[in-house]
Amino acid sequence: MTDTAAPLGFHHIRLELAREPQAPAGDPDAGYDILAPLTAERRLDAAVWREAPEKCRVRRFSHGATLAFGRLRHAAPDRWYLDFEPGEADDVHGFRLADERLETGEYVSLSTDDQMHTYVVARSEPV
Repeated sequence: MTDTAAPLGFHHIRLELAREPQAPAGDPDAGYDILAPLTAERRLDAAVWREAPEKCRVRRFSHGATLAFGRLRHAAPDRWYLDFEPGEADDVHGFRLADERLETGEYVSLSTDDQMHTYVVARSEPV
């Protein structure tokens, strides 16, 4: 049997689309759920990620539907991205994500299809 429990230090992080021209009020029904390790400063923890990368999961959602499941990936030196399928076509890259505090109320930027979108951290809780 495989252990599927998240190690200590892991958090459920929910990102919801923030205000932008295409969504002037934002869209809390579009975004990402991420299971990832955070440091005490609430930044992504690369050391813990290296110990259990298979436990770092991502779900893309939109209006009640799950669009895709994937993994949180780390590349040297401090580049983080969301990987949904083999290859790079559907990867979602974080803009300076290694420096961001993933605290409720903070904002992060993610790039998809050469477009940058801003998301609010709607939830960041230990699991």
